[in-house]
Amino acid sequence: MSYIILALLFILSGFFMKYSDDLYDVNHNLAFASVFGVFCGIASALASVYSIEAAYIFIAILIGNLIAFKVDGLHHIITLIIFIFILLVGGIPDLNLVVLLICILAAFSDEVGHELISKVTQNKFLNLFFEYRFVMKIVILLLAVCGVFNILIFVCFILFEISYVTAGILFESLN
Repeated sequence: MSYIILALLFILSGFFMKYSDDLYDVNHNLAFASVFGVFCGIASALASVYSIEAAYIFIAILIGNLIAFKVDGLHHIITLIIFIFILLVGGIPDLNLVVLLICILAAFSDEVGHELISKVTQNKFLNLFFEYRFVMKIVILLLAVCGVFNILIFVCFILFEISYVTAGILFESLN
């Protein structure tokens, strides 16, 4: 798959993920949150079917959120079902368990840190580090530097993150 198409899928996934969460968490709009969740599930799953590196990232985000108990709404369950269905139909890539576990631990660390760090410290660096979930970014960069991932997947992930933050800004400006 072209990295341009893969980058677009990462961008769409990040945008829809954040917008879905904000629609549910802030506006309590289950219907639209579910629609955006479906779009997120489709974009994430298509990327995962076509790129083993994307599969590591999106499966790790899914599992990390599950074990951090962040799957907390029907919109998340719908997104999860869509994601898994497309993976089962499209084929789950053959993943290296060690690499997957590294990515899961990074995603889990980001989720736990995002929720807890500001409650236990006033350290601005740590608060910003976990507010913007830098563990996963660093892990993906290190995997790319070590040759496990292509460096372009790191660029795709940064685009995912930028679109995630942009969706949050857009949501706030429209509400």
